[in-house]
Parts: sequence; structure tokens; C-alpha cells
Amino acid sequence: MTDHYEDDDEAKKDRVLKNSQVLGFIARFWMRRPWLFWPAVILMLVAIGFDLALPWAAGRLVDAVATTPREPPEAWAAWATFVGVYLAFSLIRNAAFRFWNPMAAHNMKAMTDEAFRRVQAFSADWHADTFAGATVRKLSRAMWGYDSVSDAVVLWLGPALLVLVGLSVSMIFRWPGVGLFALATVALYIASNLWLTVKYVRPANLKSVALDSRIGGALADSITSNPTVKAFGAEPREEARIAEVTELWRSRTVITWNRFLDVWLIQNMILVVLQAGLSGLLVRLWALGQASAGDVAFAITSFLLMSGYLRNMGENIRMMQKGLDDAEDVAAYARMAPQVPDRPDAAHFRGQRGEIVFDKVTFRYKSAETPLYEDFSLAIAPGERVALVGATGAGKSTFVKLVQRLYDLERGRILIDGQDIAHVAQGSLRRAIAVVPQDPALFHRTIAENIAYARPDATREEVELAARRARAHDFITRLPKGYATLVGERGVKLSGGERQRVAIARAFLADAPILVLDEATSSLDVETERQVQAAMEELMAGRTTIVIAHRLSTIRGADRILVFENGRIVEEGRHADLVRKGGAYARLHAVTEGMI
Repeated sequence: MTDHYEDDDEAKKDRVLKNSQVLGFIARFWMRRPWLFWPAVILMLVAIGFDLALPWAAGRLVDAVATTPREPPEAWAAWATFVGVYLAFSLIRNAAFRFWNPMAAHNMKAMTDEAFRRVQAFSADWHADTFAGATVRKLSRAMWGYDSVSDAVVLWLGPALLVLVGLSVSMIFRWPGVGLFALATVALYIASNLWLTVKYVRPANLKSVALDSRIGGALADSITSNPTVKAFGAEPREEARIAEVTELWRSRTVITWNRFLDVWLIQNMILVVLQAGLSGLLVRLWALGQASAGDVAFAITSFLLMSGYLRNMGENIRMMQKGLDDAEDVAAYARMAPQVPDRPDAAHFRGQRGEIVFDKVTFRYKSAETPLYEDFSLAIAPGERVALVGATGAGKSTFVKLVQRLYDLERGRILIDGQDIAHVAQGSLRRAIAVVPQDPALFHRTIAENIAYARPDATREEVELAARRARAHDFITRLPKGYATLVGERGVKLSGGERQRVAIARAFLADAPILVLDEATSSLDVETERQVQAAMEELMAGRTTIVIAHRLSTIRGADRILVFENGRIVEEGRHADLVRKGGAYARLHAVTEGMI
């Protein structure tokens, strides 16, 4: 069996971004709120200044208490300076976070909102090729990736670098050998950390991240298909399938974590060298009479400060890299153009007649070698009821998708009420087309919200009227919470017929000039079908109606039946005329014994 999740890995290989590109993507969010970003940075720099002063304050205190004869006032003054320096550092750094935190929350929200908007704008093909669960994991992970990278770069790595270089340079002026040793050790630590993280840890981490997305896709695929799983008693099979994916994640993640441990060990060995070198060099200078006890205390305090920053730097470099990997997918989305974009000058669709014209349309699916439609032309008059019939793959569903502009054409144009749909805003176009699919998917929201999705500003009375016209009101009022009943994910708490009637009620409420019915009564029992057919007659009145037909009962009254074969119309006419003709339609009618 082919593992379809490999597609995700291949796609990731094609769009791996450089760290600098992802970091640039994140930095652009910082610049959106300079009134929060710059105060945070300035306060952080002031706090760093006090942090740099801490070893000198500690050395002064030790010198003051080590002098003879004792001078308590000087010692207490040195003590006050030592305490004051750390207090100022703590208060100012805390103040910096007061600006940083609201900026981070705003930016994390904006990143998620914009990524979701971007994903929604991608084509039907993109969504068909991408696991929804994996996409959800990528969007949610990117938000925290931003947080990790921002904190690492601005709050930790930047200040750490300033403190480490500042202390090393200050030592160079007083003890050149000690300062150069400290600077060389810091440079070795940072360089090795960066190299090991990028070259040794990151490849393993990218695989872990991809497998994390794969787990999300696999879980969503199984959970949303739970009714099918239960129908076939396939729970053990699905558990084994998920276990296979999680086992692969486990094995890859252990490798990643162990590589982090390897880097951590190397870093700590470098810190041991720094500790031994700094303290040893100052003890030697003390033994030679070239350094005081306060200078030794300075060296110890400097090591504690530097080791803390270096340790944080190592952890934050790894955190930054993980954050960059987590945000990489959303950064890539931001660079991807929508596959079916609105034109910059796209006008709002305006039309109430519902005239549809295909003018020499050529269209092929991206995976097809030859066009499905080639120089295809057709006109549907305003208010006409047209049924589309034919074998699977003949082009019926594609016809409707092209009317909705879910795909762009290779050549030709489609006009609705005289407007080229390639030149109008897609959202306004689709609001003029009410679609009742064969298997309607509802939101995990209330029944009232699902019906009102067609018109969010509808009143409760309008929602109930639409439900009555769809013959849904009676079953809704029998539910414990009535219109406030949650329908479950994709409407699983309702029967097929109930979901269908909610979708029909939604179409009533939309009041669009064009109506698309994809065998909209297929899930209804005979009695309810008669009622809904009567309601749909009312709904179709005055509207252009396209029926993708599988059942004879839905197309007997059509003004025109179009018989599709391989993207071409091979016959058209009314039901009785086509049956008498004895052609393709009559053969379909005979084979299905009245079911088309």
C-alpha cells in the first residue's frame, strides 16, 4: 500500500527555505509594531549595561571587605552598589517584557490569521492534495515557532552576545591575556554551537517536524472517517496504522533529542575550559601580585555570568532553530501565490439574471495529459433548468466547478450575466451561486448557524422560514435543543436526510440567482422526497438551475438535459424526446432502469 504521506515530505523538500528567509519573515512582524518593539529593545540594552556592571560591583565589594584596616562605610557603599546594580537589571528587564509580551501576542495572532487566510485562498486542487490535519498542525506550530525565534533572537541571543563580548573586551583592557582567552573561548562556543545545530541537529529536526505533521494528518484522516472505520470493524487496523506513523516519529525524534544531548555535552566541555582558564589565569596573576582578591572575585562572577549566558545561548540557538523549522511551512505559504488568484482590478460580481455562457473553453486538470474540455461552448438562458448526465468522469462536476471558478481556464472564457468570471472577485461570484451537494458537510456548530451560513445577517424568523420550506423545521424542533443543537463534526449527529434538508434550507436562505443541485434528494426517503421536491420547485422558480443528475426523478421536469461524454455534449433535449431518440441518453436510461 502506498503511503500518501510521502507527498508531504516531497513537497517539503521542494520548498525548504533558508534560515535567513524564515527569520526575515518573522522580523517583518516585529516591524509592524515599532511602538512596542523599540521600547522593549532599548530597555533590554539598558538592562544589559547593568548586567555588565555586576562583576565589577562584585569585585569592588570583595576588595572593600578584604582591606585592612576595615572600612565599614566603604564596604556598605560597595554592597549597596552591588545590590542596586542587580535590582536595576531586574526591574528594567521586567519593564522590557511589558512591551514585548503584548507585541508577541498581537503578532502570533496576526501570523495565524494571515496563514489561515492564505491557506483558504489556495485552490481546490491544493486542498485535495493536502491533509487537513497536517495543515492544522503546521499553522498552530508556526505561531509558537514565532514565539521561540523572537524570544531567542531579541531577548536572549542579542543580549547574550553583547554581554559576552562586552566582558571580554573589558578584560582585554585590564588583562590582555585573560580577555583574549575569554573572547576566543566565547567565539569557539558560539561557532561550534551554530555549526553543530545547523549541520548536525537541524537535518534530524526537520524530519521530526515533518513526522509531527504526518501524525496530525493521520489522526485527522482516521478520526473524521470514524463512521467508516466502525462500519468495517477496522479499529485494530487503524490503530496499527497510527502506531506505524507514531513509531516512525518516535525513532526519528529520539535521534533528534540525542543529537541535542551530544551538542549539550560539547558545550559543557567548552564551559569547563572557560571556567578553568578564567579562574586559573586570575589566580596566577594574584600569586604574582598583579591581581587583588576582588579581581579573582571579578573572574569568578564573570564566569558565572558568562556561563549562564553561554548556556542560555546554546539552548536558545537550538530553540531558535526549532522555531525556524516550525515556522518554515507558514513562511513558505506566504511566498506561494494563490493558484486561482483574483485580479488586482477584480470587480464585485453583479448579476441577478443567471445567464451562463461557455465561450470556446479549453480546460485540463494539472495531472491530465489532454484537456477535458476543448473549445467547449454552451449557453444557458436565465431561469433555465438544465440537467447534466453522463458516466463518471464525463465532465459534469467539472462544469459546475468551472462555473464557480474553482479552477482557471487554459483558453476561452465563462460569462455570467455578461461578466467574465475571471475578472470578478471570487467571493462575490460564489455568493451568487447556491450549491446543494450530494453529501453536504456541515460545520460543528448549531443547526441555526449552519443554515444561516448562507446569510449570516439573517434573522431567526428567516432561518426558520428557510427550514420550513426545506421541510426541516419539524425534525429540528423535535431535537432536545432545537435550532441550538450542535450537529457534530461534518454533521455526524444528523442522518443523511437531515443533513440534506439543512443544506437545502441553507440554499433557500442564500436566495442566489443560480442554483446547483448535485442530486440533492438522494438521501431522502420517498415521502420526504416528495415534500422536498415540491419545496425545490418553489426554490427553482425564477432561478437558473443546474442539476447534476443521478436519479430520473430529479430531471423529468428539466427544460434541457445535456448528455456528457469525455467533456463533450453528445445529446441535448427534454427527457421524453431523448428517450424516443434512442441514443446515449436512452441507453443510460435503460441500463439504470430509471436511475440516472
